[in-house]
Amino acid sequence: MPLDAEERRRYARHLLLPQLDEGAYEKIKAASVLVVGAGGLGSAALLYLAAAGVGRLGIVDDDAVELSNLQRQVLHTTADIGRGKTESAAEKLVALNPHVEVVQHAVRFTAANATALVDAYDVVVTGVDNFPTRYLINAACVLHGKALSEGAVLGFAGFAMTIKGGETACYRCVFPETPEPQPAPGVFGPTPGLVGLVQACEAIKVVTGIGRPLYNRILQIDVLSMTFDELDVRREPTCTVCGHMA
Repeated sequence: MPLDAEERRRYARHLLLPQLDEGAYEKIKAASVLVVGAGGLGSAALLYLAAAGVGRLGIVDDDAVELSNLQRQVLHTTADIGRGKTESAAEKLVALNPHVEVVQHAVRFTAANATALVDAYDVVVTGVDNFPTRYLINAACVLHGKALSEGAVLGFAGFAMTIKGGETACYRCVFPETPEPQPAPGVFGPTPGLVGLVQACEAIKVVTGIGRPLYNRILQIDVLSMTFDELDVRREPTCTVCGHMA
């Protein structure tokens, strides 16, 4: 669907970029992105995906906003404490860009709903803080051939990679063993913001076909030293998720 006059004004600084001409913007406007988790990673990713004009944004989260979230989950405010995160997030995103359709999925991402959720969107963004859900999202995206923008943080460090379901190295290829549950770690507030912005960039690149997504690559970020390192990865023929697709 072509951009209208108001949208051309809103996205004018993007449209000045040759890679984001009107043809690319029609792809953004027609795209749908599911963000699983409206916390630190999801806050940054959702804000920039909405600002960019992604046509439909889905938010999966069954938690409520807590005071301890606010040092990093910048989509929420003190007044939102006790509100559901999907409700709080949707309110901010629609206020930012009313051209974006925001769909609230106030549920936990589980094996029972994974197929329905993933099937309804073009790209999935991981914004969760537990390993079982992370592996489940990866498996669902691989099984259904969906692009997945993966990101994680720990303290002052983070990483991002992008997965093209069934074609590139998946999360299980790189991390074959599920770690044991650990107590909630400390997180430096800006770290998930930085990684979430990378994830938003990756989702837009996948939707439009511009640039070089982080396929078969991991971007490692250390905020204390402010270094960005890249690690090449590959699909593993023995991977229990995608090995049979090689």
